Amino acid sequence: MTEFWVSSGHHLTQRTAGGGLAVTDELILAYLARPELVPPEEACAAERALYTSLTAEPRRPVAANEIAAIADADARENWEVILTFRDRLLGARSVEAAYLSLVRGNLLGVPSLFLNQLVHLILRNALDGCEDPFVLRAAELFFRPQRVSFHEGRVLLADAEVIAAREGSAPLSPLVTMLGQEAANELDVLTEANAWTYWSRSDAFTMALDLAGPPGRAGLARVIEVFVHHLLNAAVRVTPLDRLEDPDWRWFVGLDAEGTRIGNALWRGETLDAAARARMLAAFGLVFDDPTQVEAAVGQRPVYLLLASPQDRTLQLKPHNLIVGLPLAGGREAA
Repeated sequence: MTEFWVSSGHHLTQRTAGGGLAVTDELILAYLARPELVPPEEACAAERALYTSLTAEPRRPVAANEIAAIADADARENWEVILTFRDRLLGARSVEAAYLSLVRGNLLGVPSLFLNQLVHLILRNALDGCEDPFVLRAAELFFRPQRVSFHEGRVLLADAEVIAAREGSAPLSPLVTMLGQEAANELDVLTEANAWTYWSRSDAFTMALDLAGPPGRAGLARVIEVFVHHLLNAAVRVTPLDRLEDPDWRWFVGLDAEGTRIGNALWRGETLDAAARARMLAAFGLVFDDPTQVEAAVGQRPVYLLLASPQDRTLQLKPHNLIVGLPLAGGREAA
């Protein structure tokens, strides 16, 4: 089996009997090692003592007065956020169950960075053994923002953080020129010919995905199937669509904020202008294998999934929309 996404931290966890990932001390320690939490040289004694004690005993309860004793206000806020998040993780039977609890509850105060890290870890578990680089590259959309470019009929998605880090470099590569960025390192569009190189680059996130091509769209469809099945225990079939022409449209889920906005407009019967149509990146039809898992009003009709580019062309897919937005007839258990 080929290794990928070591940066997800999956090696710090253990599988539960149900196939999910147990929250281990090592995983908590990885969060504590984040630069926002490592006390700087000027940190007060209270913050240093808290950090030292938690690195020795990462599950130990922390009293409110220990946080209040920290002199720096920003440091106090950081510790409140991470400890609240830690306690949510420790209170769940698995990483997957913790994620479901978070997205079904109140996400106020939960940094998007933490949610993305959980999705990265969950998908590494769910896709364990996957040998298709197109599926894995499409899965990166679930936890890493993308920069969108349209070029000669292609819809190119490149990692936004990689592009931002390379802006200002020279000389310009052809791909980066297409993306409209002043960056210049090796960025390749994933193809059948170079797919073998994905494995050595999976943690660098340096391959772009053509979402207009059949392999890219099929890859994203497969990721959605795996994500829904792993978290909701519901088998679904997802099919890429060339257009939406359904007079009996029962349900849709926006895969990102712009997809939701466009879907709402279509739901209200509005006609999309040319600019909105041009921002549509992909559409999919999702059908449940077991119709009894779906609300009766939807039944065997497809659920449409919409993905669109925002005006600034920085795409942030919202995978939790699949969790809270699908028309399930009843709750589904996570691994």
